[in-house]
Amino acid sequence: MSAVEAKLAELGLQLPRVATPAGAYVPALRSGPYVYTAGQVPLVDGSLPLTGKVGAEVTPEEAKDLARTCALNALAAVKSVAGDLDRVKQVVKVLGFVASAPDFTGQPGVINGASELLGEVLGDKGVHARSAVGVAVLPLDAPVEVEIQVELAD
Repeated sequence: MSAVEAKLAELGLQLPRVATPAGAYVPALRSGPYVYTAGQVPLVDGSLPLTGKVGAEVTPEEAKDLARTCALNALAAVKSVAGDLDRVKQVVKVLGFVASAPDFTGQPGVINGASELLGEVLGDKGVHARSAVGVAVLPLDAPVEVEIQVELAD
């Protein structure tokens, strides 16, 4: 077991299976030392635990937990390309989308769920630049979607 997966286990988590793409794309792609993930919605065993807009049908706290799930799904996608999460040198960028009610402005707090998970699991290697964007709707009516870019060590 890799050190990263041991840390996940210590946190009571495990990597899920990589979700089957819903279109003409791959879950993750390596280019040079970087791995770029496709947007990851918070699928758990193939389905969304919650749907709807944050600030309406979904609370910010629920959405923050869903963002953690998105980050876990993104790590699984990275592993599918890198082979071993211990090869992650640095999480470079996180891009988070929050399906938001018109008056909801707490997108950064929601995406903190993904950022905090990456920090818990990867330590200093999980520190990253980030954008948190409010959108009208996401695929499958997901409340949150996260994609990450990581740099791999040789």
